[in-house]
Amino acid sequence: MSPKKPPKSRHGPGVVEVREPVSLYEAKTHLSELVDLAADGANIIIMKSGKPMARLGPLTQGRPERRPGRGRGQWTVSRDFDAPLPPDVQALFEPDR
Repeated sequence: MSPKKPPKSRHGPGVVEVREPVSLYEAKTHLSELVDLAADGANIIIMKSGKPMARLGPLTQGRPERRPGRGRGQWTVSRDFDAPLPPDVQALFEPDR
């Protein structure tokens, strides 16, 4: 595999599959290019001694991006949420008093 020639691939809607596996030596030599392909959606199989040993693929987004205000109106806070606790409950938190 030369630096300017990426492995043969099949492009689909948002998916790139690498058809030919890459040897471990080629993967080490062209890691930057393979990482770029993986970031674009390719799944690359890395072979060692003719056996598939690893897959290099794109990372998936773990959780959605946070947007302020998404929970607006879904919960309420009572007016007395910060009122002092009843003495018997307070004693459970401060037993020395």
